Amino acid sequence: MFSFMFLLMLVPHELLSSTHVAVISPQDPVLPIGSSLTATCTLAPGLGLQAGSLFWTLNGLSVCSSSYSVLSPDTLSVTLHNLNGSQQQSGDNLVCHGADGHVLAGSCLYVGKPPEKPVNLTCWSRNTKDLSCRWSPGGRGETHVRTKYTLKYKLRWYGREKECEIYSTGKQRYSCYIPRNLALFTPYEIWVEAANQLGSATSDITTLDILDVVTTDPPANVQDVLFQAKYQIRYRLEDSSEWKVVDDVGNQTSCRLAGLRPGTVYFVQVRCNPVGIYGSRKPGIWSDWSHPAAASTPISERLQSGSCDPKPGEQNSTLRRELKQFFGWVRKHASGCSGMSIKLYDQWRVWLQKTHKTRNKILQDDNS
Repeated sequence: MFSFMFLLMLVPHELLSSTHVAVISPQDPVLPIGSSLTATCTLAPGLGLQAGSLFWTLNGLSVCSSSYSVLSPDTLSVTLHNLNGSQQQSGDNLVCHGADGHVLAGSCLYVGKPPEKPVNLTCWSRNTKDLSCRWSPGGRGETHVRTKYTLKYKLRWYGREKECEIYSTGKQRYSCYIPRNLALFTPYEIWVEAANQLGSATSDITTLDILDVVTTDPPANVQDVLFQAKYQIRYRLEDSSEWKVVDDVGNQTSCRLAGLRPGTVYFVQVRCNPVGIYGSRKPGIWSDWSHPAAASTPISERLQSGSCDPKPGEQNSTLRRELKQFFGWVRKHASGCSGMSIKLYDQWRVWLQKTHKTRNKILQDDNS
């Protein structure tokens, strides 16, 4: 049997003074599911009330009088066995009433269970500078008592432990966002701690490098700067829910789908995977699918061949050309290996973009 102490006073309607009418103990206890509780309602002196005339309710329903005990002329107890999880987040209402039904005192019971270790911890970055993570509560998830989740992270081999501060609410409440101050080329250890008044639990540690979890927004007028994009297409008939996926689009930004029915409406979506972030050999994370686009095929022609297959060497040609330009520029602006850095790469990208803008402006002037 569990015993706690708590205190909450509610004054009957006819008594408008600040005098305490009765007190209940324990006050607002947090209890594990399946436990028992004995609570007491003690009357203030001089009210002319007798403990034997009082009664208890739990969530508005009368508690069987066989669980009452009159401990003294001014104190009535009740014992509740095998408590179930709280029916509402605000707790279960245990109330002591006078014989006429007036509320003398009340309290909230929070009945639940300690959290289990969080699972399915997943993280991704949109731009190599931020990190978003989400997870799921362990077990069935519901603890019936308020549980706090804290995302923590640190550099794997050094650095102090930090806490994520920007948590989502609502349906996405099991997620957190780190907007800045992240290191590249060094693994992070990330985990989630869950705690409530009944206990705590910690998820397994996830080790990741920011460059290995970069994803992108769904493709729309894509311009790749720090990576080479790989695309994937899927399409379906207007009246079908089954998607067909084209995996081998490569880094092409347009292609022709083959074998479609003539005079038929299709929905098409595209998603993107950043490949070679800052030279990393590991693939990135697929973006979400783009918003579906609808199109009709010609009525008189059935497409038999397509051009979604990448040409030999096409997937690497853009990267090889860019690297050749970069290293040619480095020979003019860097001195030895000590000058090689991501900062230098960024400087080259700025120079390259300025060159393109200048060339485009000249062409526009010539055409005007």
